[in-house]
Amino acid sequence: MTRILIVDDHMIIRRGLIQILAEHPRIEHIAEAADGPSALQALRGARFDVVLLDIALGERDGLDVLKSMHSEFPTLGVIMLSVYPETQFGVRSIKSGANAYLNKGSSPEVLFDAIFKVASGGIYITPAIAELLAKNVRQDNTQTPHEALSNREFQVLQLLANGHTVSEIAQQLSLSVNTISTYRSRICEKLGVRSLVELLTYATRHELLPLSR
Repeated sequence: MTRILIVDDHMIIRRGLIQILAEHPRIEHIAEAADGPSALQALRGARFDVVLLDIALGERDGLDVLKSMHSEFPTLGVIMLSVYPETQFGVRSIKSGANAYLNKGSSPEVLFDAIFKVASGGIYITPAIAELLAKNVRQDNTQTPHEALSNREFQVLQLLANGHTVSEIAQQLSLSVNTISTYRSRICEKLGVRSLVELLTYATRHELLPLSR
């Protein structure tokens, strides 16, 4: 029997997942958390086999939460869920220690397959992720500029590309405006762009914007 923790800052998403998961007889218990601190508190108070972790958690990036989870619970199975395509976060998530990366548009059958594979200690790789991993190994020396960004820089890049101002990003991530401005400068330097228009063009060309929910 499997115990699952859902971590997503959207209540509708959490409740939808709970409704889907509750139908499976092999799932014994389902809990939910709206953010990283609440998720870590839940993990400290009870045993879970699998965490379904949203990659965009508002104030804290899901990959940062993943790092904290693995620091305290190194054997915990984590499935990253996202509205972003595999080309954007798939390889990054697996390299960061996730046991699987699924788009939120995946079918319930795929979700269940991933959950039980991860619950047994395995890694669930979709065909799309497998292809990306193979390309990543083969082309390791010719990676695209955005692949060299840190997870935080990548998060700021996405927020900028989605039209958020530096002040809005600073508030959302609980960081100073100066810190976000520094991140923006680093991002532009690493990507070889000189303006937000060029940054948006880069993000669009490399499919770095989220898919429709």
